[in-house]
Amino acid sequence: MKIKVLAIVMSLFTIVSCEFRKSVNKDLVIGLTTKGDGLSCDNVYLSMNEEKIRRNTFTYGEKFYLNFETIEGFKKDADRVFPGMQLFVIDQAGDTVLIYNDLYADYTDGITISPLLLQTYLTVAKPIHSNNTYVLYVTIWDKRGEGTFTAKMDFDVIANKQIEIESSNVSYDEIYLFSQEREVPITDNNVKYDETVNMIFEGLEGFREENGIVFIGLAMNIKDSEGNLILNEDDLIGESGMEFSELKSQIAPSFIFTDSDIKNPVTCEVTIWDKKSESRIKAIATLHVE
Repeated sequence: MKIKVLAIVMSLFTIVSCEFRKSVNKDLVIGLTTKGDGLSCDNVYLSMNEEKIRRNTFTYGEKFYLNFETIEGFKKDADRVFPGMQLFVIDQAGDTVLIYNDLYADYTDGITISPLLLQTYLTVAKPIHSNNTYVLYVTIWDKRGEGTFTAKMDFDVIANKQIEIESSNVSYDEIYLFSQEREVPITDNNVKYDETVNMIFEGLEGFREENGIVFIGLAMNIKDSEGNLILNEDDLIGESGMEFSELKSQIAPSFIFTDSDIKNPVTCEVTIWDKKSESRIKAIATLHVE
């Protein structure tokens, strides 16, 4: 008799959970935890470049999507549903570094897509920084009802390992490549012909100041795999000084590949040095031009 009673209790629990769409799920590979209360979702996954990914470590500048596939439980109004979605990121100290209160605020007429797929994305860049761990929170709610669905995931951010840094008495926050035309950081070191590429230095410190002014040099050397010199600039700054605050904020020398006879891979070296001390920093990137 006890076995029969246990079976009945288990069946009732299953029915109640289904009826109220309560769920808790954790992906042990990437540490993504989801909870449903009134809303349910068949599949929650990460994607990048329209492909599913199974990782929670990202290179600074990467962009990934969080997908909620076949999410149900919204109250309908003439076949339309009205979701809200909040996204925020906190750092290891518990401080909020990024927040979007409602990513679906513009959908005032509702959504008729069925089955319903809700998405959001995160670009792992400023105010997020490399060599840190963060927590991503997403909350979905029904604007016409009381249902909610939440997702939480810890993630790590690393610097681009394909950029080699040599530094003497100089510290920095970030060094990365950026495409002006695509308006995105370049994380795979693949660049295009006729594309304006910046080598961006952020948070540089260690240069001697004189009344808030620093005197630096900036050299750029680019050559292809056969040693052909593409660009060789000894000093793009010259003798004029620069506001230290400007240098610390960002310095971003740029270059463009126009010659189609370039032999891959291409090596790009950018050196910044202090004309008043021995401080200097060099960034070396191996690029593939396509």
